[in-house]
Amino acid sequence: MNPGAGVENLLKEAQAITGGQPEVIRDNIVKSIYDASAQLAGATVSYTWGERVDRDRQIDNILTSPLWGFPIMFAVLAVVFWVTISGANYPSAFLSTQLFWLQDRLNELFWALHAPEWLRGVLVMGAYRSLAWVVSVMLPPMAIFFPLFTLLEDAGYLPRVAFNLDRCFKKAGAHGKQALTMCMGFGCNAAGVIACRIIDSPRERLIATLTNNFVPCNGRFPTIIALAGLFAAGSVSVSLGGLLATFCVASLVVFGVAVTLAVSWFLSRTILKGTPSSFTLELPPYRKPQVGQVLVRSILDRTIFVLGRAAVLAAPAGGLVWLMANITLGHSTVLAVAAGYLDPLARLMGLDGFILLAFILGLPANEIVLPILLMSYLAGGAMVEAGSLAELRNLLVVQHGWTWLTGLCTVIFALCHWPCGTTLFTIQREQKNWRWTLLAAVIPAAVGMLICMTVTALARVLHLV
Repeated sequence: MNPGAGVENLLKEAQAITGGQPEVIRDNIVKSIYDASAQLAGATVSYTWGERVDRDRQIDNILTSPLWGFPIMFAVLAVVFWVTISGANYPSAFLSTQLFWLQDRLNELFWALHAPEWLRGVLVMGAYRSLAWVVSVMLPPMAIFFPLFTLLEDAGYLPRVAFNLDRCFKKAGAHGKQALTMCMGFGCNAAGVIACRIIDSPRERLIATLTNNFVPCNGRFPTIIALAGLFAAGSVSVSLGGLLATFCVASLVVFGVAVTLAVSWFLSRTILKGTPSSFTLELPPYRKPQVGQVLVRSILDRTIFVLGRAAVLAAPAGGLVWLMANITLGHSTVLAVAAGYLDPLARLMGLDGFILLAFILGLPANEIVLPILLMSYLAGGAMVEAGSLAELRNLLVVQHGWTWLTGLCTVIFALCHWPCGTTLFTIQREQKNWRWTLLAAVIPAAVGMLICMTVTALARVLHLV
């Protein structure tokens, strides 16, 4: 007897009854299993958690409802970002002060040793300054975001997020668990790529890996937040400005989720064709998070791990940027010459050559994109930091002619461009295939260029700039 033939006949009969809808068959089978289990447990086991189970179901009726589920998700996302943005300011400023104080001491040491100027420039003003930027900008948001994210996970809310988004990803030909890997990408896309291991199907795991970069990591948040504060919140009060900037960042994240779904749909119908695998998610009970374990796990396993990888890649990039800003070809630096070559393409995207070059040179770590851009504009020969929002507005808008379109396209390209070196390295480690690693860089870059070019063309046709 062939058991497989019997199962196949049963499936055919079930498809005939349900009109050939696999999801209906799956849901009916799972429901019958749980109903039978509940009857069996009720006959043999007594427990006193009825009130707790009822309370969990009442909460789920709200958090997973078609009406309230998505607005609550957006509100929770906005609160997490607001806490991260507001809470990271002070420790980031403190770290920046201490690390750049150490930079001055290193300069004094090199001068005392009569070291060559180019050596001091490459090692201190380039490599060390880049490393200081990454640590001061990246560490505080990660140290806040990862514990908050893990607390939501430990409390049982993230499975509800996956439940709400499961239908969207299923329609896109992807896996419902991709919602969880996407959430991990908010902290770090490299961590999101590693989280794709929870998806059993190789095809759907690859879709999740190739699209994880469309959610902004904490390395891209500084650029996005600064420009949101400059263009969206620059004309309102400080208190309202923070809320408006948070709303803009949260809206941009929603846009990134929409792009993720669109690209997943495209991949599932072209190079990664296939039928979405079944995904039955059992919602765990709500529970009180283990705060101590959450802090240890999120700081050691996630924050320090990701920061270490980023630092290893950022330091050499800083040295390279310093050399490009100080080596001249004729009357221009190598940095200016490279920006000139990129300028025609950048103008089609609503950018300029220096902006596009900053993204290219920021490949090792997204945290250094903005300082590279400021250094290029100021021609200071080392990565610099704008002292205030007013100084940043004067530099970008007044001195270099940025418009709302420039800011919008820069933010869009910050969201949709190639992954950082850490993420690409992680993709290569996970997939063990250079073809998929290259495609993981090409897909978001092509999508970002296409969106920017479309927005720029529409703005110019409608005479909005």
